[in-house]
Amino acid sequence: MAIGSDQMLRATVAALMRVCDENQGTLAGCLKVTQGQVSRKQAGTASYSLRDLDHLAAHYGLTPADLLLGPTHAVESLKPGRRAEMVGGTQQRLYAV
Repeated sequence: MAIGSDQMLRATVAALMRVCDENQGTLAGCLKVTQGQVSRKQAGTASYSLRDLDHLAAHYGLTPADLLLGPTHAVESLKPGRRAEMVGGTQQRLYAV
């Protein structure tokens, strides 16, 4: 069964948030909505609009088409420096005893 464009966009947004080390609050600012609205869009109980698609594309430096082509394409299309240096967590230096 093929994945729908709405599911593809949600997966793409989740992947981009992850590799750019962003959260729903950051995305809410980009879309000019509340974090709760982003949560509902990502959960599939609300839909992204074409306006949202344009704002997301501008935020990530991509085209709307890049976002609809899926997570792998979108992440690979990010401009250099747009990805977080380290995704999730913090780096810790370990010393030998």
